[in-house]
Amino acid sequence: MYDPVQLRTFLAVAQTLSFTQAARRLGVRQSTVSQHVRRLEAAAGRQLFSRDTHRVDLTEDGEAMLGFARTILRANERATAFFTGTRLRGRLRFGVSEDFVLTRLPEILESFRRDHPEVELELTVELSGTLHQQLAAGRLDLVLAKRRSGDTHGELVWRDTLVWIGAPRLRIAPGRPLPLIVFPPPGLTRARALEVLEEHGRPWRIACTSGSLSGLVAAARAGLGVMAHTRGLVPPELVPVPEKAGLPELGAVDFVLLHGRRREAAQEAADALASAILAGGDRLHRGPDTPPGPAPA
Repeated sequence: MYDPVQLRTFLAVAQTLSFTQAARRLGVRQSTVSQHVRRLEAAAGRQLFSRDTHRVDLTEDGEAMLGFARTILRANERATAFFTGTRLRGRLRFGVSEDFVLTRLPEILESFRRDHPEVELELTVELSGTLHQQLAAGRLDLVLAKRRSGDTHGELVWRDTLVWIGAPRLRIAPGRPLPLIVFPPPGLTRARALEVLEEHGRPWRIACTSGSLSGLVAAARAGLGVMAHTRGLVPPELVPVPEKAGLPELGAVDFVLLHGRRREAAQEAADALASAILAGGDRLHRGPDTPPGPAPA
């Protein structure tokens, strides 16, 4: 029998790859997180994480435990809801950034609707910057989006790296302005890309602007230029630009959950959906296929 508390701690560490970040997410001490992981590893008889002073990684057994942990926690939640007779109701206004259009978020939402059929889920897909604005204006109850550089608010779902991507055969001329494929303002990825290029004195030009991720991906596949994108969410047929191209590093990016002003009718539903996303967060960026190698410079 695996302890649900230990499984939730395991998922938090697996998604953040940090005992410190997991402790902050769960609101417990780091020593408590370490204790939960040790006890779960003892119960499984396997090492779930390889860790040293610099990094934490899942082992093969840890990767296997991800699926089991999610299944056990979902079953536990359904049993609790059934025997307590609690059924969530009301309208939940959920905003999600364009980055998740091509991920497995629909699987998580489908599972949530199956478990809570009386919740009226209203989905808004927008740029992260726009979602932050709508949340501040009270038009959304829960948001899953990128966090602005330097911000600390929000509940971390996972941290990744931004990379330059393009078509496999794309050639970048070193002496010419870099052709960019970008979201319109207030896109956070756009702002980061332009800021980094300006800091490094790299000339650039806008080759394509689209508010749709599908539009940006189509332009990139056509070889119109490069786009800044999350490493764990690289779309099919696009690849990271190799280091020899000399493009500046874009740094890390955080994906977070943010709660809006607490509406009584939506609070419990928002908390339940947030828990489902945190429990299944690795499915948002662990696709079934491994991206191909870098494009030529």
